[in-house]
This record gives sequence, C-alpha cells and structure tokens, in this order.
Amino acid sequence: MKSKRTIRIGILGFGTVGQGVWKHLQADLSALEFRLGAKIELASASARDITKPRAVQPGPGQLTDDNHAIVNDPTIDIVCELIGGTTLAKELTLLAFKNGKTVVTANKALICEHGEELFNAARDNNTHYFFEASVAGGIPIIKTLREGLVANRFPLIYGILNGTTNYMLTRMEREGISYENVLDQARALGYVEADESLDLDGYDAAHKAVILAYLAHGKWVKLDDMVVEGIREITTGDIAYAKSLGYKIKLLAVIRRDFQKNAVSVRLHPALIAKQEIIAQVDEVFNGISLTGDVVGETILVGRGAGQDATASAVISDIADAVAALLGAPPPVISEEDEETYKALSDEVQLAGPESLTCPYYIRLRVKDEPGVLARIAQVFADHSISVATMIQEEETGSASARLIFTTHVCSEADIEEALAVIAGLDICLEKPYRLRVFKLA
Repeated sequence: MKSKRTIRIGILGFGTVGQGVWKHLQADLSALEFRLGAKIELASASARDITKPRAVQPGPGQLTDDNHAIVNDPTIDIVCELIGGTTLAKELTLLAFKNGKTVVTANKALICEHGEELFNAARDNNTHYFFEASVAGGIPIIKTLREGLVANRFPLIYGILNGTTNYMLTRMEREGISYENVLDQARALGYVEADESLDLDGYDAAHKAVILAYLAHGKWVKLDDMVVEGIREITTGDIAYAKSLGYKIKLLAVIRRDFQKNAVSVRLHPALIAKQEIIAQVDEVFNGISLTGDVVGETILVGRGAGQDATASAVISDIADAVAALLGAPPPVISEEDEETYKALSDEVQLAGPESLTCPYYIRLRVKDEPGVLARIAQVFADHSISVATMIQEEETGSASARLIFTTHVCSEADIEEALAVIAGLDICLEKPYRLRVFKLA
C-alpha cells in the first residue's frame, strides 16, 4: 500500500485568525487527512511576542518570533501568510515563492496593491498562491466566480464586504445606538481592525472590491481611481429617515461593467438600498454578495464576514486546495492560461471615473430656520439640473435651525457635488451638507 505524503504547514502571524486556523486544523485533522489523502502536520507559527498568553497554544518549540525561519524551513510545504500589511508580508511571500513554497493568504491589502506581481512570481517559481480568505470571510466568492459561474460575464456585482461596519449599521438601525457607542461595542467584541480606518473609512472593503473586479473583468483598479467612502458621518437620524422612505443604509461595493461601452466602474461607499432587496436584509457581521451573470442571472451568497472562525474557514479551504495541488490536482489559482484570459477580458476596457456616475441622492442639510431658505436651496438645485423627489423638514428644538432631508431623482455626481458646494457657501447653511447615493439595480 502506498504511504501517504506528509504536508507540513507554517503560519506567519499568530493573531486572531492564525490561532483560529491552528485550532480548527488540530480539531479536524483526521477528517481533513482522510478527504485529502495526505498526512497534515502543523509545523510552526510565528508571533512578535511568543510569551504573550494565548487561547491557542502550539506545542513546545512550535512558536517562534522569526518569520524567516518558517519561510526558509525546507521541510515546510505551505506557508499561511496572516500577518497583514504590505511590506513585510510582500517580502516574506516573495521569499516563500522563491523557496518553492505554496502560499495561502487572507491579506486583501497585499493582493490589492501587489496582486499582479505576486501572481507572476508564483507562476515564475512554479508554485501557487491561494487567496479565498482575502475577500469575504466565510463566503467562497472567489471559487464561485472562477469555477461555478465561469460561463458568465458580469454586468453587476455588488454587496456588503465588511462585517464590522455591517454590524455597526445594524445596531444603529435596530436599537437607535449612536455611532460612537456602537463603535465602542464593536471594539470590545474584537470586530474592529487594529487600524480602524480600514473598516470605518471603507478601505478594507475597497481592497476586496478591487480583487473581485480583477477576477470578474481582468482589470486592476487603483484605490486612488475609485470612490472610497466610509460610515463615520452616518447618524441614527439618517438611518431613521432612510427607513421612513423605504430604504436601509449599507456600506456597498459596486462593480458595474458596461459591455457596450467597454467600461467598468468600481466604487465603495454607504448607500440607501430598497429594504426589500435581499442584500438590504443581510445584517450583523454577515457579508452578502450579488453576482448578476449574463447566463445565470442573479446569484446571491451570504455568510459571516467578521470574526475568527469565518476567516479561518476560508484559509483552511485554501489549505485543502493547496494540499490537493501539491498531490498533483490542477490548482484553482491564477495560472499562465488564466493570465491570458484576464488580459483578453481587460483589453481596451476603460475605467469609468466618478464623474460618470448617475443615480438618485439622499441629502441632509442643517440650515437657519427663517423665511426664504427653501426657495434659495431650490434655486441652487434648479441651477444644477437637480430634480427633488421628496423633502422632509424637521425643526431643531431650542434653536433657530432646521434639518432638511431631500431625495432626488437620478442626476449626475458632478451636478450634486457642485450644487452642495454652492449650498455650503450660503449664509443660511450651518454645517457641511452630507449626501448619500441611492443604489439602484439598473
């Protein structure tokens, strides 16, 4: 009887996700070995402080503070890069490829900024790079795009790609908790990244949107060329007004491809979405992604997007694919043939800039409560070809001010920005105007 091959795994970064991967691999090792036909060994893990108390503790000698010791260990076959960041992580990933190792990562920022270089490096060194965990936590979105829906072109991909902000918006809507208070609770639960701007300013989800845009359309988009906005300025009042108008507020990634104009737009921002839409009903730490294919129609995937277990699940799924590839199975990763396919997909594709965006808008103004204010604002809207759909006025108790909430019919981003800049300069305007886009499927 042929003996099973032993596959040894090293983990770079033994934080929340690293510990989750180690814990679940240990718990399910026998079942995984049976399914994969190989013996799996957890060789070692790295951490900056190996003396720190941890819920998961490797065996004697298995925890090191030397990342390079893992990458340079000739007995390790698969390196899981879970340290985050784009500098040391890139250096270690390239070195792992040079040493012939397969790499599994959950690092969306690294792939967003250096994906093309890293895919090429893996191929040049005849090894593999797996990144399912980088996009949507426990949702197997990359496998779905590249395997299950391979027959499709995608005019629209949209959804919720950050579980932390979705949790915060859900609590604000459901319980009327202020942004500041719900942020404190999210921190206490360990949902917020160490660099909070990644979640709160939208960059975490924007990195994921870039990866999805590449997989669907073969186009790498720079963050500087995208609309990227977070949730810091959203109030419980905005959420309540949206609800009264039949909407919920969600932080949405939106990837649209106009195949007739051969243009693609990629953006990440909070938006009002009709509450009957399935994505609008995805709450708490869950992610939800809608893929509209020209063959299959709409497919929606929902799963946990924040927390140790969701990401660990995706990492272990990639480890399973990596083991299968090492045993000779065709790897579901970026190959030379894929690169040709993506190049063909992206040939002559233009990036549609923010100025091309048209949609309805939600506008919040705080103004002096005096005669003539509405007329002056209406004139500004008219001067910029903006048609108002609804208006709500609410006096503020104890002050000579009022809050005005408008929704518009479809208009251009450029017209809205110019009109709000004019309104901000009027003597009746008491704070910077705030606007949200209203998401429409068509």
